[in-house]
Amino acid sequence: MDESTAGSDTHDRPDVVVLDVNETLSDMAPLGGRLVEVGAPEHLVTTWFATVLRDGFALTAAGAPAAFTDVAGAALRVQLAAQPLTRPLDESVDHVLAGLSDLGLHPDVREGLEGLAGLGVRCVTLSNGSVASTRGLLDRGGVAHLVDDVLSVDDAGAWKPARNAYAYAARRCGTEPEQMMLAAVHPWDVDGASRAGLRTAWIDRTGTPYPDVFRRPTSTVPSLVGLAAALGA
Repeated sequence: MDESTAGSDTHDRPDVVVLDVNETLSDMAPLGGRLVEVGAPEHLVTTWFATVLRDGFALTAAGAPAAFTDVAGAALRVQLAAQPLTRPLDESVDHVLAGLSDLGLHPDVREGLEGLAGLGVRCVTLSNGSVASTRGLLDRGGVAHLVDDVLSVDDAGAWKPARNAYAYAARRCGTEPEQMMLAAVHPWDVDGASRAGLRTAWIDRTGTPYPDVFRRPTSTVPSLVGLAAALGA
């Protein structure tokens, strides 16, 4: 099912859309400004977040998953230690990490969630971050009422894209994996969800190529609004 073939038959729609959070819902660009404020380059945010994911995945593969904030802090300390900081290292790390609690939503998120709610599709979030962090994001964006449940891999015992993370979401929702659709901007998340039996939607806001090494998404859309339109077409 892609944008052109998603049908209006409710049997074609998933019962639950599982939303990734970091970068899919949240706009992480402001963290670049916080990096600049401590003397680091703005573009370091991309390298840092990629390192957080790498280390989180590695710990999960080793059977010892850690909390997102712990992994993020450790990775950031290493990254900032190599920069000509204008503040002490500990203060710089704390300043940047504090920005995680101030992030906002991408502009398409509210309308997209409203569209999905209008279709009668349940929406839950599943993040490698904490429940508290996601609830804060949804509250700041005024969309908490549009999300049925807030889930974290902290309770699954494994970071996405491990199968256990998606299986945990299915159990919490009381739904079979095949009746769920994972929506994310990350191809690795799309691939992991697909291997766990979920349908998938890749939200491609930037028009980038999809990596050939991963399973293809069920649907490719330019935004969360586009996903609601595809499922309702």
